[in-house]
Amino acid sequence: MNRTRSIFAIAALAALVALAAPAMAGPQMTFGPEDQGTLQIDVKSQFQMTMKDTDSEGDDVDSIMNFNFRRNRLAFMGAWGEKLSVYAQTEYVEDVNLGLFGLADADQGSNFQMLDAVARIKLSDGFRMNVGKFKYNLSRENLEACEAPLSLDRSLFIRAPFTSTRDMGVAVWGNLAEGKVQYRLDAMEGRKALSTYAMPKSSFRYSARAHLSLWDSETEYGYKGSYLGAKKVFTLGAAVQTEPEVVYEDAVAKTGKLDYNAYTVDMFYERPIQETGAITLSAAYENIDFDDAYMGMNPDPGTCGLNGQKNGWYAKAGYLLQTQPLQFFARYESWKFALLNNVYNQKLDWFSVGANYFMMDNVLKLTVEHTGLSFDETGDIDGLVTNDTGTLITQLQLVF
Repeated sequence: MNRTRSIFAIAALAALVALAAPAMAGPQMTFGPEDQGTLQIDVKSQFQMTMKDTDSEGDDVDSIMNFNFRRNRLAFMGAWGEKLSVYAQTEYVEDVNLGLFGLADADQGSNFQMLDAVARIKLSDGFRMNVGKFKYNLSRENLEACEAPLSLDRSLFIRAPFTSTRDMGVAVWGNLAEGKVQYRLDAMEGRKALSTYAMPKSSFRYSARAHLSLWDSETEYGYKGSYLGAKKVFTLGAAVQTEPEVVYEDAVAKTGKLDYNAYTVDMFYERPIQETGAITLSAAYENIDFDDAYMGMNPDPGTCGLNGQKNGWYAKAGYLLQTQPLQFFARYESWKFALLNNVYNQKLDWFSVGANYFMMDNVLKLTVEHTGLSFDETGDIDGLVTNDTGTLITQLQLVF
């Protein structure tokens, strides 16, 4: 299949849908005395066409083509007055067989989960609480809305170990100095305690995050990868995270108790430019550390791999046209992993370019992104294969 024709076919389909359908928002209803209660339902879907080439010489045998849903979500948002609200979000994923290193050995099947389930209490703008399952407070990238990144998606390498993008626990946060300063403190479950795990002890994972907004304030719990020129933003942020005695240096002998520690710093800049559009710049550095547990005789598998000990950074840039709902973007990432696919101190570089086209008041978004991923060491290392890849993804996003 010709890649260019495929992209234009999906773009044309999206344009026809945009012309045929009116702009919509999730249904909302009120209830209770004086309509104090509110309930809103949102649908969020991202459908992708992926073309991945794992052969630097361009051999079609190593090219993979795939259709899949990146995200399929149904969200329920309820509130009673101004002080209490709840948020519950489900997600269904199916046949996620194509990953960073190629195709899975077996069909990954489907999965339905409660992605978020959180009660939100607002005693004042300076003191709020989240209780339940929600995003933990480490990287800005993870805290950005999944439907509002600057590029196609958020970083594949930014996640904390032993958990996904969410965790269960309690967070206290608030806005100070008229919204210019935001603080966040949380105590989360972290690594789950199971009898089959060789872990020194079960304890909570603690995070502390703060940011300073020099221009327009960012006062919500979640960030955005772009405000599409609606705000003038310059925000500096930093966070730390720790979980004591979470792994053994030798997981078989159960010796050497080691802590998990992480820190990150980040910057976000977006500025409308009169009569031309809006510029977006974003960057961050993150360090995940297990005190070099991967060098032990029998390291805990969780200290290695994509979410194990690592450090790296990313930089993003975007430009939104004023005359058209079109936003161009570029992204570069550089990471070093303690142990990845049997390669010690593996380094990788990620570069992507693409564009977002917004339709129906942003209910529909069409994104095309081309990515190049290169590793410092490639080949078959003790049975695990690592290859440089080039990937072209076309995504149609629907949120209403």
